Amino acid sequence: MSHEDWIEHRRTDRELLGWIVPAGEGFHVVDLLGRTRTDAPVDWLEAETLLDGLGIGYLAERYLLALPDGAVRPVRIGEASMQGITVVADEYGAASAVGADPDRYRLPFPAPVELVPEH
Repeated sequence: MSHEDWIEHRRTDRELLGWIVPAGEGFHVVDLLGRTRTDAPVDWLEAETLLDGLGIGYLAERYLLALPDGAVRPVRIGEASMQGITVVADEYGAASAVGADPDRYRLPFPAPVELVPEH
């Protein structure tokens, strides 16, 4: 997937919020996990507003990762970039425990369908 025409959108402190992607006469909004957040093209201002409202808080939420063996693990996003997404196993909050060495999984970008929000 080519990302050459994706336009970065950053908040005022320069933190990347996502991308605005040309789509015909309008634009699609893509979040930091590489997921399109608009069903139909929107205008530029609406795309910026959507990304500003989305922020980055969703990256701190818990997700579920379906593994190839059929198991499902609760995880948290450790890193997200166009080079890939790293998630960290988070059973019972283990990902944030001092001294913990939780399992890590490297996923492609955009995030695969096997990674879904927990709620």
